[in-house]
Amino acid sequence: MRRLARVFAGAALVATVACSSSPPGEKDYASKIAVDRAGKDAAFAASDDPIPRANHAVFLPLAYFPIDPAYNVPAVLEPTNDTTVIEMPTSAGGADKFRRAGALEFTLKGQSLKLTAFVPASARTVDRLFVPFTDLTTGTETYSAGRYLDLDRTPTGIYNIDFNRAYIPYCYYNPTYECPYPPRENRLPIPIRAGERVKK
Repeated sequence: MRRLARVFAGAALVATVACSSSPPGEKDYASKIAVDRAGKDAAFAASDDPIPRANHAVFLPLAYFPIDPAYNVPAVLEPTNDTTVIEMPTSAGGADKFRRAGALEFTLKGQSLKLTAFVPASARTVDRLFVPFTDLTTGTETYSAGRYLDLDRTPTGIYNIDFNRAYIPYCYYNPTYECPYPPRENRLPIPIRAGERVKK
């Protein structure tokens, strides 16, 4: 059983832009997201992994909500000293072990929200944060097992949560992948109509 490359999935496919004092204009931002999405489609189309070639026509090009800069928001990571190992059930019936890195606090469409960021329990150094989540689109407009964000670790504790870069785990395309289900604490009480969605 292959493991989903969930935290270290590759910057070209799932990178999240760090906070900047001079954010790009909406047009430049949308263009960059569109280019990254096209690049991901091309990478998937050139291989039979993670999407088997027989299913390329089913899943490619990947489906997305329209790009909306309003879903790209700053967040502050409130770190935790909690070293408890969390076992997240997976799509294959197993469990993946993580530790909490802290809570990402942010405001989206006027509502204060929070998502827990995780790191692999076995990690000796942490360069990326794993942020699995569900929302009110889960199971209808988006994959029933939730979606993921990967964030490059910053020294300041300031991040951008860009839901336009939210992606569906690879087990949606290929059952040989194993992906952890987002925990209850990362269930957002609003619809996130941004990022990857399921095909209609």
